[in-house]
Amino acid sequence: MKIAAVSEDGVTISQHFGRAPFYVVVTVEHGQIVSREQRDKLGHAHFAGEPHEEHGHAADPRGHGFDPAAQNRHARMAAAISDCDVLLARGMGAGAYQSMEQARIRPILTDVVSIDDAVQAVITDQIVDHRERLH
Repeated sequence: MKIAAVSEDGVTISQHFGRAPFYVVVTVEHGQIVSREQRDKLGHAHFAGEPHEEHGHAADPRGHGFDPAAQNRHARMAAAISDCDVLLARGMGAGAYQSMEQARIRPILTDVVSIDDAVQAVITDQIVDHRERLH
């Protein structure tokens, strides 16, 4: 199993999926972490020149991040972790969450700050998906 976490420092899970500069990808075999790598992640800064909706002004009744341009950006963000089973974040837009599900990556919004602690919670099936953290 491969678990990706969005991060700014390689140790903690970022509070905002779109703003995190990279992924930490952890490979788990037989309940143990066997490898860890850092992968670049596209984010808000990369898409600055592209058309986008403003936070809080979504035309789509489902909320932020469902317009075609946003869905395209989310798909490009998911490409770097297409081999992962799980994505850990502490906050995320509803459109990004759905895009990860469509990419067959299980998004989990956690209140656990440490990447290692959250990965351990996934391994032991103790992780809680706090969907109320969607925006």
